[in-house]
Formats: sequence, C-alpha cells, structure tokens
Amino acid sequence: MLSKDLDSLTPSRDFNRRGFMQTAVGSGFAAAVLPVTAQTIKTDTAGLTAGEVTIPVGDFKMPAYRAAPAGKTGLPVILVVSEIFGVHEHIADVARRFAKLGYLAIAPELFVRQGDAKSYTEIARLMSEVIAKTPDEQVMRDLDATVAWAQGQGGDTAKLGITGFCWGGRITWLYTAHNPAVKAGVAWYGRLVGNSTPLTPTHPIEVAGKLHGPVLGLYGGADTGIPVDTVDKMKTALSQGSAAAKKSEFVVYPDTPHAFHADYRPSYRKEAAEDGWKRAVAWFKANGVA
Repeated sequence: MLSKDLDSLTPSRDFNRRGFMQTAVGSGFAAAVLPVTAQTIKTDTAGLTAGEVTIPVGDFKMPAYRAAPAGKTGLPVILVVSEIFGVHEHIADVARRFAKLGYLAIAPELFVRQGDAKSYTEIARLMSEVIAKTPDEQVMRDLDATVAWAQGQGGDTAKLGITGFCWGGRITWLYTAHNPAVKAGVAWYGRLVGNSTPLTPTHPIEVAGKLHGPVLGLYGGADTGIPVDTVDKMKTALSQGSAAAKKSEFVVYPDTPHAFHADYRPSYRKEAAEDGWKRAVAWFKANGVA
C-alpha cells in the first residue's frame, strides 16, 4: 500500500543552499512562467492519494510529487519528468491526470541538488546555474531510485512508462535507452541532438538504436528550438536500431510551437495538446503500461 507515513509529510519551506525559498513540490507555478494564463487546467485530488513524498537516493532524500488512486496497489507506474521549471503545479497536475486513469504517477524533483528551479525569474540564469549543472548520470540514477521506490509502494514496475516535457522529453528518450524495465515512453518536444559535454555526454539520436521500449515523440512543426530536420534524422536512427526503436513513432503538429501542451502558458495549443494526450494514453496501453 502507499505509505501513510509519506502522506503525513509537511511541505518544505526551508531555504536552500542558494538562499531561495523552497516551496512544496507540486505547489504553485515557477516564477519564470508567471503570470499563468486563464486556460490553466486544474485536476482535483478526489479519489486520489496525492502530494509530496521523499525518495531515498543513497543518503540523499529527493523530493517528488506522487499521485495514485487511493487505497489501490499493483498499479502501473508512470514517471513524469518536468520541464526546466521543475515540479511545479502543471507537472503535478499531469501526474494527477494519470492517477485518475489508474496509474501510480511520480514526478521527481531532479534539479534539487543544483538549486530551486521554481524560484528563478530569469530563464537564462536558470539554465546556466541549475539546468546546465545537472548531470545526465545523476538524473538516470535518480529515476532508477524512483522506480525502486514505486515498487516498494505497491507499484507494478513490470508495467513501467515514462513521459516528459521539453527537458524532460529529452530525458524520456535517454531513460528508455538506459533502463531495460521501461515498456514505453512518450516524449513531448524533447531535444534530439546537441553538443556533448562532460555532464551531457550523449543525446537521444546517439542512443536511438538502444531503446528498450518504443517511444512516441510529440513535436511541433513550428518549434524554433527543435528543427523538423532533427526529427527526420531521429527517424532514420530509429529505423536502424532495436525492435523497440523501430516501433517508435513521431507525430509532428503543423504550425505548432514548442510547449504546446503547457496549458498555463501562451504557447498552449488546445487541439494539439488534447490530441497528444489521447495518443499518449493509447500508446502506454498498447505497449504494456496499463
């Protein structure tokens, strides 16, 4: 059963090492995206066990947001990987949407060692001071720990899926190549190519052939940061890889910008977001995550 001890955790209001006020995981919106738009979707917690938990990663206690049907065990597991803004209200809402469908959904706060992503008002500083200093190796380890935690909480990790947005979309590709237990992934407009650095040595196109589960890529045709030609290159790499790689698919929405699923931002495109969500849910069901 989901741990009652974890339900009793109180929101963190401590200052982190950079002097920023940390708020509860999954509450409020990141400072860099304020003000949010009127179309922001709010999913309630009726029938759910939802809120902040902590996940052990060695001696470190990583905060995360968890949502699941109340009192249920043996649930399929979805990892929800955030954008650069961390686990704010939108990511928590996505977790609740999956929980309403019968999943144990967990969104770990993967930037917490580097800083409080929600507190930054300037995206450039957030990128340079937090995101650029978050190693892929650390992220993979944290996600492995999240899977282990889910199993200990009654989740059925034989039915494991992962989805992520923007930065989390890239991580979705990488983790599906990293962990043999992943049955399927859904990557929302995650970067596919890039320069190798000590902290980000490989990118999705370089591990495309090693996927353990098929990935559905949902991308915008007018995304200025992810040219459509990189999607074409990824398709070629996938066609030369594992059975799961070859089963992977892309949907590119014409005239659609980056972050089209982010209903709290002006980039939101309702039709594409709703179609993408339906495809994501169907993808997980069709590939053993249900």
